[in-house]
Amino acid sequence: MTSTPTPQAPPGRRWPASMRSLAQRNFRLYFLGQAISILGSWIQQVSLSWLAYRITGSAALLGVTAFCALIPQLVVGPLAGAWIDKQDKRRWLIGVQSLLALQAFVLATLTALDMIGPALIILMSLLLGLLNSFDTPLRQSLIGSFVGQREHLPNALALNAMLFNAGRFVGPPLAGLLLGLTSEAACFAINGFSFLALIVGLTLIEGIEPPRAKGSMGQVFREGVTYAWHTWQMRMLIVTLIALNLTASAYAVLLPVFARDVFAGGATTLGWLWGAAGCGAFASTIVLANHRQLHAVMRAVVAGVIISAVSLIAFSLAGSLPLALAAMAGLGFGISVCNVGINMLMQGMAPEKLRGRVVSFFTSARFGFDALGGLLAGFIAGAIGAGHTLLWEGVVLAAFVVFLLSRSRRLVNLASESPAG
Repeated sequence: MTSTPTPQAPPGRRWPASMRSLAQRNFRLYFLGQAISILGSWIQQVSLSWLAYRITGSAALLGVTAFCALIPQLVVGPLAGAWIDKQDKRRWLIGVQSLLALQAFVLATLTALDMIGPALIILMSLLLGLLNSFDTPLRQSLIGSFVGQREHLPNALALNAMLFNAGRFVGPPLAGLLLGLTSEAACFAINGFSFLALIVGLTLIEGIEPPRAKGSMGQVFREGVTYAWHTWQMRMLIVTLIALNLTASAYAVLLPVFARDVFAGGATTLGWLWGAAGCGAFASTIVLANHRQLHAVMRAVVAGVIISAVSLIAFSLAGSLPLALAAMAGLGFGISVCNVGINMLMQGMAPEKLRGRVVSFFTSARFGFDALGGLLAGFIAGAIGAGHTLLWEGVVLAAFVVFLLSRSRRLVNLASESPAG
């Protein structure tokens, strides 16, 4: 890596081991800006799902909306990773953040003017997904440059995920409160302003110039695909991402159905369900932030798949809101341990020059199959009900657990042999 060394923390300042990457000034600037931006994004996500269900009452539309917001990452993501590795990542991240802010303000305006409908909701979700296809790998691939030292990368990724999950814990209940006091349009506008925090932070970062990939787009793309396909542990991690997000992550699409039809609530109940999942997810990132070695992260990932399967089945059978909230916390914990842990493993094992492409493969499997799972869950729920849909999703994931356990020892051994293992 040829970038200028990242400034260290001022003399005398000590950071806890679980937050050691915050000793780097550049990462602190990113961290603070990202904290505000993520909170706004969660407020918009909950508000958009509530708007879609409020005006149509359709579980299928919830699935279509979630699908459109995520599917571009499956289709565009891998190519975006190859393109990103050839660019000035920080400059393009600022540009994409600006476009995301514009998308939020347009959505707020359309909603305030009562011009929003199913077609426009789908269109705006598709635009959001396209922008996120570039935003997510740009942000993730820059984190290594922000911390400057490879040994701090897993901790920085865990803290970045902690921000996401803290926003997931705080944002949905806050969105429920704001929806009760204001409107969906106001929530979308708040998200638009939240992007300014990260844009300012990125402009203040100094000395970041990650190496760029050489060659044509086709050559760069093929190099990344060859590495991912022929590296067994990378292939297994991607398969695990697909299995988890095609099944367990589908719960998010159906939460408005459970909030209104199963637990006889409204936007506040939806916020509590989201918040419970966020609480579990936040706890998982605290656990991962204290993991220094990749083989320990690998063990946590295997455990997370098991917890996700058990919690998904428990939520589908829960007959009361308190039991459902407990199952949601377990589900949030398990899914987050898997997704965040696999991101830590893939970036920790990958060569620096391939990081943008490896991140794009992660986001493609993570969000693309989340989109497919959500679309499938929405249509199945329309036929057999939300509860039965999640029950069968849990059974399928439990079958995958058996397959994963038969290969877990080899995965742990390979993780311990990697440079950061």
